[in-house]
Amino acid sequence: MTETGATDAAPEPPALRTPLTDLVGVRHPVVQTGMGWVAGPRLVSATAEAGGLGILASATMTYDELEQAVAEVKSRTDRTFGVNLRADAEDAGDRVDLLIREGVRVASFALAPRPEMIAKLKDAGVVVIPSVGAAKHAAKVASWGADAVIVQGGEGGGHTGGVATTLLLPSVLDAVDIPVVAAGGFYDGRGLAAALAYGAAGVAMGTRFLLTRESTVPDEVKRAYLARGLTDTVVTRKVDGLPHRVLRTDLVDSLERSGAVTGLARAVRNAIRFRRLTGVSWRSMLTEGRAMKRSGDRTWAQVLMAANTPMLLRAGLVRGETDAGVLASGQVVGLLDDLPTVADLVETMVTEAHTHLSSLP
Repeated sequence: MTETGATDAAPEPPALRTPLTDLVGVRHPVVQTGMGWVAGPRLVSATAEAGGLGILASATMTYDELEQAVAEVKSRTDRTFGVNLRADAEDAGDRVDLLIREGVRVASFALAPRPEMIAKLKDAGVVVIPSVGAAKHAAKVASWGADAVIVQGGEGGGHTGGVATTLLLPSVLDAVDIPVVAAGGFYDGRGLAAALAYGAAGVAMGTRFLLTRESTVPDEVKRAYLARGLTDTVVTRKVDGLPHRVLRTDLVDSLERSGAVTGLARAVRNAIRFRRLTGVSWRSMLTEGRAMKRSGDRTWAQVLMAANTPMLLRAGLVRGETDAGVLASGQVVGLLDDLPTVADLVETMVTEAHTHLSSLP
């Protein structure tokens, strides 16, 4: 495993201006996604200082932890950052109020927020950027007032779809007239230039930011990522019932072989652990489960299995238990072999993008 870092101060690359940078007030159209257990204050503030948009992951935080995390980011940087929220959380309204009160610039969502939530945030000057997986979903949230969308192709890590970014991105660009941020398969300046050439307003990355020096993921876990090739991820439904791209591990293989009863028993245990860890009440979990069931086609067994995701990810990404946890990963992991600082990553990407874009006829 090699680490790269600047030894001499170098001039910051010229700002790469797009509709996204104008919308949220950052120098460069590079977004660090709100990865659970990964996107904490250190990574988010480093991204902000580098001129990108860092997004705190609040779904794996209690309200008090989120409040502390926002305060820490603000103590580390005075630049723009965002917070990822779960629109179906019982205390989502309180978290929205927190963002408004603390002057957080961007609210991102994995599940589409209700129109009234979007309106409340926008009225307070908060930019709303949901993540979507299809053109029809982008059109819907745009009609509800979303300011921009992040669209992730099947190459991306974590919950993902089956359509490649090169096909999904243009379909979304044709469906909406708000800024579109491309995710899934991006890690360098060539990809950023390509996304901008398609018409995107920027790129969002998870795995690439996970593998930086400021990421708090344990070193042994980072080494496990860097040792993987392009074919070493798999999309499984055995984590929480939805397609989930993760690293191939012995645990994932065992999950794939497990039957419904075994998987359900594991999900029950993880639901109990998740409740103890976050302080979420059983009533809240039931309420959220009902909301999840109404918003999709999940069975109650799949709703319960959703507790697997945060707990299995925590085992790997926080405790470093690569043999007992799940490691979400995009396919780009097979092209990564270093741990740059966030500043070097963003600077290199932007410099390369400028070079590629200037060479176009």
